Amino acid sequence: MNDWARVRADDYAVPTDRPLTDLVAELSGLLRSPDPAVRDTQAYAVLATWIGRGVLSTDQLTALGNEMVTRFADPEIQARTFAPLILDSIVSTGVFEPTWVPPFERWYVAEEDLRGYDGKLGWLHAIAHGADLLGTFGLHPAVEPVQMLRLGIGRLLTPTPYVLRDLEDDRLGYALAVTLTRDDLADTDAVEWLDPAVRVLASPPVDGFAPEVSNTIRTLRATYLLIDHGVRLPRGTLARVPYGDQVKAKLAEVIRVVTPYYL
Repeated sequence: MNDWARVRADDYAVPTDRPLTDLVAELSGLLRSPDPAVRDTQAYAVLATWIGRGVLSTDQLTALGNEMVTRFADPEIQARTFAPLILDSIVSTGVFEPTWVPPFERWYVAEEDLRGYDGKLGWLHAIAHGADLLGTFGLHPAVEPVQMLRLGIGRLLTPTPYVLRDLEDDRLGYALAVTLTRDDLADTDAVEWLDPAVRVLASPPVDGFAPEVSNTIRTLRATYLLIDHGVRLPRGTLARVPYGDQVKAKLAEVIRVVTPYYL
């Protein structure tokens, strides 16, 4: 076992006493650890830094991405939720495989464990980590933007006993707003992805609002605010949303169904 704490202390310098492939394999294995000190502050921190610095070759990044995709079916929640973080880092470098998208979509909408922080396991953040990858896919020219918008609203409307906390709604709201900056998004697609929300929210509850209703409204409020004030892309550029007025009007329509006093 490598001393990863020392690697971090040495500004993430790559050890020279072992092949890089072996080091990456060890880090990948540690991403499944239930110990947040091992998984988050060591394995993820080192691996994400190396990916960002270009330490791994394209072939190594592709192989690692393929491995992360298999994690979406892992029985351990922390293994599932750290997979999108590494995939996000990989795709952000320009390495992308179309086969990575469908497994992510299936996992994201179906994940049942939506805890943000667990006292024993540390940060899990399925919604937030998945949102980061959704936004990165949403900006990728090989991915249809409406595909990611539909995934986002599908995730929000999926029944759950869990009310989002720890800013998960803001992370997903940002991912949706980023996707909406795509210039190739058709005018109808820019608003029609919200139609399922209109249909679901149109039936007022008789015994209190379900958690997914609260999650949806809070996330879409964040999306509205970002569109209204400007969306800052991951590289720092401030981007406009094509059909921004139409999107805001549609968002207001959705939000008004539940909170008519709000807009």
